[in-house]
Amino acid sequence: MQDSAEHVPIEYGVYALSDADAMARLLGEVFSRRDPPAVAVGLTPSEFEAFVRLFCRKAAAEGLTIVARLADTGELVGALLTEDCASALPGGMDRLSAKFDPIFDILGQLDAEYRRGQPVRPGESLHLFLLGVSDRVAGRGVGHQLVAACLEHGARRGYRIAVTEATNKVSQHIFRKQGFVTRVQRSYQNYRFDGRAVFVSIAEHGGPMLMEKSLAPSNPV
Repeated sequence: MQDSAEHVPIEYGVYALSDADAMARLLGEVFSRRDPPAVAVGLTPSEFEAFVRLFCRKAAAEGLTIVARLADTGELVGALLTEDCASALPGGMDRLSAKFDPIFDILGQLDAEYRRGQPVRPGESLHLFLLGVSDRVAGRGVGHQLVAACLEHGARRGYRIAVTEATNKVSQHIFRKQGFVTRVQRSYQNYRFDGRAVFVSIAEHGGPMLMEKSLAPSNPV
């Protein structure tokens, strides 16, 4: 049984490469158990961890990812993996489990409809794409704080827009509370991959949404 972290302060900061192992383990565990598409296709913690690890070096170089730690031990208890929308995918995506294919496809449909072929300029748009929080700090608003810290940090870096693909009602609620609005969505019930209804078991979650928030300061009246 793990020690209670109920009253330990939580600190938020920019991810460093030394956080790679802890972040990959955390996100692998959280997403394989709680993310509806990952659960629907049967991704294991190690399979999802392998996906996260592809982004670890890139995340350190870009300096946009935010992590949450317990103040007393430094234990990583939350992470929001974030990238520049214009940056290239890391190498090794072709070596991931084929279970990812329908997830990448449905999320790719959201992005294609949202972008409509328009190019993305570097330094303009943030992509918030993996938000995970440890059970040890559940109920303490860590997800909300990670998103808020990420947006504030990105705005200071000059980013004007933030986008995310929210795959379940919990994350959709968190992003709505932070001012995101839905631009594109899909239905788990109606989606087909190679003719198969791969997400019908999670139909109660509705479907993934591409959500957007402007980071530009409001013009004074």
